[in-house]
Amino acid sequence: MKKPQEKNYLIIDLLKFKSFKFIIYLRRNLFYIKDYRSLKKQMCDNTDFEFGRFHPVLSERFKPSGVMKGHYFYQDLLIARKIYKNNPLKHVDIGSRIDGFVAHVAVFREIEIFDIRPQENPVENIIFKQADLMKLPDNMKMYCDSVSSLHAIEHFGLGRYGDPIDIEGHLKAITNIHLMLKPKGKFYFSVPIGKQRIEFNAHRVFSIEYLLKIFSNRFNIDNFSYVDDKGCLFQNVSLTKRSIETDFGCSYGCGIFELTKI
Repeated sequence: MKKPQEKNYLIIDLLKFKSFKFIIYLRRNLFYIKDYRSLKKQMCDNTDFEFGRFHPVLSERFKPSGVMKGHYFYQDLLIARKIYKNNPLKHVDIGSRIDGFVAHVAVFREIEIFDIRPQENPVENIIFKQADLMKLPDNMKMYCDSVSSLHAIEHFGLGRYGDPIDIEGHLKAITNIHLMLKPKGKFYFSVPIGKQRIEFNAHRVFSIEYLLKIFSNRFNIDNFSYVDDKGCLFQNVSLTKRSIETDFGCSYGCGIFELTKI
């Protein structure tokens, strides 16, 4: 048990620490008052605008110009480039981020998207169809020559998006994508990689070894890239025995596959 004197020292140290942080905070944000005064002075000679409510944004000047790293940034850019280069006859996307990857592709070509949730906003070059890809209608077999599903299949069957609970949801989705594709069709696929687990109800995390077993006898692996736990991209890396066993050192990375239907 700590003596009263020791407790006092701890309290004093804590107060000093918090006071130090508060001083830093003040110093970093005094620019707001300075800038306000400068702008108000300039408004004496320019009355195009009047002041509205105060809306302080105090941290943006200390941040980088934007985020150019991480799972979504790299996978969306990388796969959009591949689709542009390969120029398939009909490209279908399943569950990828609409305001990221789908928007990238829609800039240069038509893309048909499937999602279990509704979408009511029509956008040029984006054809939306509401569907549960754990079930595949007969008229969807041999449907297209190119499919993408980026950071989506890890959610299938966990109920996060209103889908039915199904422990094999991810397997059914991959089987159905295989059926959707024509022979030698391309499948662009990404999911979280690391120690295999379900973090309910957010997502699954897949081991690379498990994914390779799913792909065997269905797809050839054209190339593999990944984003590590720090958000850095490693392109076209070899799937060695050691890297497969360790999942490239990832706990929650992103494996990005370009596959061709066998």
